[in-house]
Amino acid sequence: MDDEVVQGGGHLFGTTFPSLLMDMLAIFVFVIWFWLMIRVMADMFRRSDISGFVKVMWVIFLIVLPYIGVFVYLLTQNSAMHDRDMKQAVLARDELRKVIGFSVSDEIRKLDQLKSEGSITEEEYKKLRASLI
Repeated sequence: MDDEVVQGGGHLFGTTFPSLLMDMLAIFVFVIWFWLMIRVMADMFRRSDISGFVKVMWVIFLIVLPYIGVFVYLLTQNSAMHDRDMKQAVLARDELRKVIGFSVSDEIRKLDQLKSEGSITEEEYKKLRASLI
């Protein structure tokens, strides 16, 4: 039997290179879709601008028609998702700065020291100072 498979151009258990590539593509598409589903669910449950009833309706829609539900949510909520992500990132950054004791004045003092030592140029100093303020 092994001789027949090899002579026929296939591999053991009927796996050929094109079928392997198709299987890998299918797995990749499934992983991407699963990741999108998790992103949509996380965004939906993080939202405070919609009621619990609307969230339940979205969940039902995502379970009953998963692909269409994810695509519809992404099409209708894309810019709002980005705004919520940016707001969350700013809150996380501010919280981290508060915890570790970050101070803008301390950072400016460090920049002044680096400039006086010649470690950074005047242009770099202005750019970094502008980003802090």
